[in-house]
Amino acid sequence: MSSMESLAQLEVLCEKLYNSRDSAERAHAESTLKCFSENSDYISQCQYILDNASTPYALMLASTSLLKQVSDRSLSLQLRLDIRNYVMNYLAARGPKLQNFVTVSLIQLVCRITKFGWLDDDRFREIFKEATDFLALASQDHYLIGLRILNFLVMEMNQANSAMPLSLHRKIATSFKDQFLLQIFQISLTSLHQLKSEVADDLRRVPISLALRCLSFDFVGSPVDESSEEFGTVQLPASWRPLLQDPSTVQIFFDYYKVNDTTVSKEALECLVRLASVRRSLFVEDPARSQFLSHLMSGTREILQTGQGLADHGNYHEFCRLLGRFKVNYQLSELLSVEFYGEWIGLVAEFTTKSLLSWQWASNSVYYLLSLWSRLVTSLPYLKGDTPSLLDETVPKITEGFITSRINSVQASSDLDNPLDSAEGLQDQLESLPYLCRFKYESCSLFIINIMEPLLQAYTARSRLPAPGDVAELSVIEGQIAWMVHIIAAILKIRQTVGCSQDSQELFDAELAARVLQLINITDTGVHAQRYQELSKQRLDRAILIFVQNFRRSYVGDQAMHASKQLYARLSELLGLTDHLVLLNVIVGKIATNLKCYAECEDVIDHTLALFQDLASGYMTGKLLLKLESTKFIMANHSRENFPFLDEYRCVRSRTNFYYILGSLVFMEDGPIKFRTFMEPLLQIAVNLEASADAAFRTDAVKYAFTGLMRDLRGIAMATNSRRTYGLLFDWLYPSRMPLLLRAISLLTDEPEVTTPLFKFMSEFVLNKAQRLTFDSSSPNGILLFREISKLIVAYGSRILLLPNGTDIYARKYKGIWISLTVLSRALCGNYVNFGVFELYGDRALADALDISLKMTLSIPLSDILTFKKLSKAYYGYMEVMFNNHITISSVLILDTSTFVHIVSTLESGLKGLDTGISTQCASAIDSLAAFYFNNITNITAGDNPPSPAALNLARHIGEFPSLFPQILKTLFEIIIFEDAGNQWSLSRPILSLIMISEQMFSDLRAQILASQAVEQQQRLSQCFDKLMTDVTRSLEPKNRDRFTQNLTTFRHDFRAK
Repeated sequence: MSSMESLAQLEVLCEKLYNSRDSAERAHAESTLKCFSENSDYISQCQYILDNASTPYALMLASTSLLKQVSDRSLSLQLRLDIRNYVMNYLAARGPKLQNFVTVSLIQLVCRITKFGWLDDDRFREIFKEATDFLALASQDHYLIGLRILNFLVMEMNQANSAMPLSLHRKIATSFKDQFLLQIFQISLTSLHQLKSEVADDLRRVPISLALRCLSFDFVGSPVDESSEEFGTVQLPASWRPLLQDPSTVQIFFDYYKVNDTTVSKEALECLVRLASVRRSLFVEDPARSQFLSHLMSGTREILQTGQGLADHGNYHEFCRLLGRFKVNYQLSELLSVEFYGEWIGLVAEFTTKSLLSWQWASNSVYYLLSLWSRLVTSLPYLKGDTPSLLDETVPKITEGFITSRINSVQASSDLDNPLDSAEGLQDQLESLPYLCRFKYESCSLFIINIMEPLLQAYTARSRLPAPGDVAELSVIEGQIAWMVHIIAAILKIRQTVGCSQDSQELFDAELAARVLQLINITDTGVHAQRYQELSKQRLDRAILIFVQNFRRSYVGDQAMHASKQLYARLSELLGLTDHLVLLNVIVGKIATNLKCYAECEDVIDHTLALFQDLASGYMTGKLLLKLESTKFIMANHSRENFPFLDEYRCVRSRTNFYYILGSLVFMEDGPIKFRTFMEPLLQIAVNLEASADAAFRTDAVKYAFTGLMRDLRGIAMATNSRRTYGLLFDWLYPSRMPLLLRAISLLTDEPEVTTPLFKFMSEFVLNKAQRLTFDSSSPNGILLFREISKLIVAYGSRILLLPNGTDIYARKYKGIWISLTVLSRALCGNYVNFGVFELYGDRALADALDISLKMTLSIPLSDILTFKKLSKAYYGYMEVMFNNHITISSVLILDTSTFVHIVSTLESGLKGLDTGISTQCASAIDSLAAFYFNNITNITAGDNPPSPAALNLARHIGEFPSLFPQILKTLFEIIIFEDAGNQWSLSRPILSLIMISEQMFSDLRAQILASQAVEQQQRLSQCFDKLMTDVTRSLEPKNRDRFTQNLTTFRHDFRAK
């Protein structure tokens, strides 16, 4: 406060911080006031503000600053207790007069302090009693504050906090749940009964919200995915049983659903959804479970009868979720045993049918209803007894209603928000449909065919016209057919359900599939062959591709062929498709047509290539493809003249996938002749590029041709999975084609659209996956390949470092640098080069590559390395390889001390990051460095060879900066003790290596850690440190490392126990 003249000035600043529309003014206020949240000396000043300030914004500043101090700083136990007691007294004295947002902030503060001190002192747990004391006061405002304290306390206890290890959070949450959660839920129910009538709606919101928080608590330590609305069973403890068996518990939420406030009614339904999801085993006896189910069904029956509250979208959605939970948690036989099941199922069927008719309004909610019906249907074969389920009458109507609603939706859909464009939306809508359709498959398939036939006839008639005619009408027809194709595709995805005749199912599958296969011929003939730019045509072709994908999985392939005689017999009668080879020819013909005609639609190209890849990647289907004329045509004519999408910039990424598929097919056949024939078009492009003058390389045509060649070669390189196939590509590329790559990188270093595809190809080409880079013992190919890599890295690095930093430094520089580092890292650890050869024969290839790559890494600030994720992964992967495999010959140890310390500091920063993979790489690099120091400097004895130049350089660096290793050891111990690291094994390795370097360094750190802990804990923690080194010898042998890792696990567990 000394820098400010008065409290009034502070209040003005707070007003600007929270209310000003001027960003500069807000930033200035924030900068001036941040000392309150960052410096613990200002805690007393926050109390002064709370006592004396008159504006709510000053109070808000004090409250939020204290919250940040409590969350981010390690305050003493007494200070935390003092803050807690002060805030509770403050709320009791002044709470009713405060602005709502200030009250909420203060309650958050006291709940955060409570959670963080829960295991430190029992006095923190008195918050429950103090909150109930608020409820006992006569004032309604105090009553509300008491409920809010409990509400925020449950929320705080259930929510993991970044400043607290997850294991500690779970320990506190479990303790709180066992001790207080049931009592708090009982208080919420009591409050709901007390506030049921003659109170304002906003007062009812607090107890209903509290009940919902209690029922949403993470009872078993498996947090729900917040991005999903779905959750599993609610695992209530057995102590909650009497409360749930009391009929008034369920009834109170149905009563609250009837109030006019939609916020209250929606949260009441959310509570009922969770009650309907309570684990079955909570009810020991069947009658109790049946009574509970009956009560839920009775309440939903009343809502279905009256329709009350369902005009609100939030209520409607939650009610659909509630209905969906009945079959998730209860068996069909249990539903049937309820006295009024017949009436209930009829009302649900009627409700579902109405929902389908108003699909625009209820599209996101229908999923839960269809899910309920599909679960009812699939459980029918297991139903025992003669009680009628009434599904025979209701399910066909619902199925037909859904299909009709999809057809009717087409005219109302716009191109901007068309459900056919959302793959996830289609998945949700159609997921349950196959079970409903196959329940009464004969009548359902007939219904589908009766809709499909007129549409196909109209579409066929349109194809014969000289012009498209009414385009809008044609788009509607295509949209309706697309929906029917999606529906048939979904049905065929689930080949058979229990309790049905396989032969009859196959015949109906054939009838439906025949309509879509017939459609394939129509879509690319006549007028329709001119409409590939139309969105409705693209949607239809995407639907056909999804159908083919699903149909192929069920009915194409040797085993499927022999097991599906009925289907192929019927297809032969209808379309002349006698077996799967003929069918495959139709499919590949469609693939070829799409690749030819959809030059400008990336989405259809991607879907088509995904289907082609699935066919080519299967062993049997891949072999079958090679027999087809359509496949042979594609493989013999894979030029941009035949497939214009190869020339389209927006489809440029698809080239790699296309050539990966073709490469996979080529490599299925033995013989270099077919490979060379296949590569002829690419060879021609390479020869033309080699003949181009240097100046021509800057033209768009040459750049596009080169980048296209790199993408194509990358796809082929991805397809080489064996020594034989890799050898074919290597011999084609080396030595004749490699100068072209070096020339391009030298001339176009400043063109990332050229360098990126080149380096991505090389990163794939040098990757030794499946041991494909295994050359003969007398072959120099591994060394020759590395020399070419070195030339590329040196040419690129020496030029890129001279270029100025542009506005988009990542795209212009960093992207090329990280991909080149990946290339070098993969080559260095590929295990196909004996790197000692280079130094032995005076070859600079390795030294130059390491030198320039190190210069590239040093040109990037650490903040940028940590900001860009891909750059970060490549950098730390490179450092791991450097320190693990090449520490003696790399340039790292030759650097000046400040630069060396900077590099090692980046490894320490990587340890602290959230990415476990990067943390593991940094730990490995530090372990290698520390082990090198221990083996070559610390552990050297008389009679050993003198230290190497690399060891002397490292000793010099450590001598000039002695705090380097102690600082890293401290960081590692802090991660092990205070964080929930998922890579503890990896972190234990460098810890032992660093301890071996200097026992004094370890002793100093031990004393430092113990001094930071509470006095009463120090003796116990000192014993933990003693046990850490039990049976650990002074060596880095594998057995000794494993023993230390086991000790460290025990040490961590014991140290964190309170």
